Amino acid sequence: MDIFGEILGCLAGICTAVVFLPQSIQTIKTKNVSGLSLGSYVIYCVGMILWIAYGVYLHSIQMMFFNALSLFFAMIILYIIIQQRIKKR
Repeated sequence: MDIFGEILGCLAGICTAVVFLPQSIQTIKTKNVSGLSLGSYVIYCVGMILWIAYGVYLHSIQMMFFNALSLFFAMIILYIIIQQRIKKR
């Protein structure tokens, strides 16, 4: 891949990975998950796991790294959603 493709891929990966960072920070601070969908976060996390597996298959460090970072932030939110739902029971 040429340098333009690498830069484009890195920029896309950064945007995708950090999209959940503000939500993660807010969720950690407030513990308010009332407007967040458990199903959406579960499906998103499964999708990220599959993207990581695809990155492994392609031997793409870039794909594995950015999807793992995105998965990390989404898992924080998912964990808090589940934790709050258990507390409500």
